[in-house]
Amino acid sequence: MKSGYVGLVGRPNVGKSTLMNALIGQKIAITSDRPQTTRNRIETVYTDERGQVIFVDTPGIHKAKNKLGEYMDKEAEKAFGDCDIVVWLVEPTTYIGQGEVLIAQLIGALKGKKPVVLCINKTDTLKNKADIEASMAAYRQKAQFDEIVCVSATEGTNLDEMLDVIYKYLPEGPMYYDEETVTQMPLRTISEELIREQALRLIKDEIPHGIAVMINSFKERRSGLYDIDADIICERDSHKGIIIGKGGSMLKKIGMNARAEIEDQLGAQVNLKLFVKVRKNWRDSESFCRSFGYELKK
Repeated sequence: MKSGYVGLVGRPNVGKSTLMNALIGQKIAITSDRPQTTRNRIETVYTDERGQVIFVDTPGIHKAKNKLGEYMDKEAEKAFGDCDIVVWLVEPTTYIGQGEVLIAQLIGALKGKKPVVLCINKTDTLKNKADIEASMAAYRQKAQFDEIVCVSATEGTNLDEMLDVIYKYLPEGPMYYDEETVTQMPLRTISEELIREQALRLIKDEIPHGIAVMINSFKERRSGLYDIDADIICERDSHKGIIIGKGGSMLKKIGMNARAEIEDQLGAQVNLKLFVKVRKNWRDSESFCRSFGYELKK
């Protein structure tokens, strides 16, 4: 059988998490229309009769502006060395910006070392086949690939072809996980991410980029109900007021939506309590980043 690690890399907001969720048929990675939603490497497992694929969803590669950004870029760039196959996810365009050029250079360094697949996502936004071909030609000028696959993660288009190409280049290997495993992420971590997802979706402007979530208590009662207490961390007192909302309305909405998502993951009822705390400029503090799970390794 075949097995191995497949790294999904690319610029922020190109749909890496959406694609991974679609490929495994289950929501594990959080998604939003905001860039830099994914902050950590997230591993999920897809198993069928051909073998086992461990997908590694990475943060979007971008120009880091703080310690958190440095951490995210390092997490993404690890995939180039750690994975058996690299899938570079891009949007369908003929304009190749500096961010994509940087990734193309990283891709170029892999030549002859491991397979690279260019995945053009969001093809549902294009009007005709000629636009897709023009986009493929533009990327071919920047880097060489073993295969190019065009998909729409939101529409579920060409996902089978994507898996076929992955298995084509995946090496022979053992089953790393049992057939029922979808992710090794702890339920506590998944719950933190689901709370942050709702904050990302509901709160406008730049505030979501300065939000972290930390669960303080995660307990299961004998009845099967989960009691979860969590802090939403922000950077300014003014942000705290916006997150809480008038009469607590925004915090209540975040909590209601997050609770429904967590209950779906746990398959059980959840009693969720949220609190908002201010940690000024935490994204540029190594100690705060470390305490919230974003550790910058030297």
